[in-house]
Amino acid sequence: MWKQSIIQIASDMAPLSCAVVPAHPWVYGLGQSTDSGGYLSPANALGYLAKKLTSSGGRGDVIVMMVAENNHDAFMQGLNGLATVFPAPVFTQVSRMAKAAAELSTVKMQLPARVANALPVAAPLSVLTNRAAINAQRVAAAQLAAAVSSSTAELQQQLAGFIQARASLLSDVSQGLEELKGASAEVWSFVHSGNHSTSALELLKNIPQVTAVHTAAMMFVGESLKDLEKMLHEPDRVTRA
Repeated sequence: MWKQSIIQIASDMAPLSCAVVPAHPWVYGLGQSTDSGGYLSPANALGYLAKKLTSSGGRGDVIVMMVAENNHDAFMQGLNGLATVFPAPVFTQVSRMAKAAAELSTVKMQLPARVANALPVAAPLSVLTNRAAINAQRVAAAQLAAAVSSSTAELQQQLAGFIQARASLLSDVSQGLEELKGASAEVWSFVHSGNHSTSALELLKNIPQVTAVHTAAMMFVGESLKDLEKMLHEPDRVTRA
């Protein structure tokens, strides 16, 4: 069943293994990609995912997260929010592609005409022999630095600095996790367990945002996805134990 959910990192997440299938305008043969953006309807996106499920012939848990909007700004807002809370490669990639496509048409109108016989833009020079010489110099410098003897006091000072840097790093990681757990985003979610063919049929029932033209979805398929399901929150819903 499709529901509008809030996605948020759970405090007791555990590693899991699953198959991941994306559906967005830049998937080959799916949707339409133009200079002004990528266009894909929820029906076409979910139809693509349903075929993947039907052909698998398996059973297990299925979770689909989807962002679908009628205008580009709302689509970007939804994608960016989802990518912040759940930065799966698919969502971050689609977010970049959609942003780049939107900017491309604007940039085309703003670019000045090229000057005849103008010099190319400066770029780092990378030649095999040049790189080899630079790397050799770096190795020699590293060997020289390693050969310099350190006193006991210097070693103790370096060790104290390392301990302090490690403590600071652990503190930053802990603070980052707490901030991440406090973030949330809206998403359309589908959760089903059982035969994949049945899941495919349910996936196509009561599709939300049917008139949307911007869609990005990601389907997760695995034996047990309860730890992923913990991230989806909605009223009057009980998470499976």
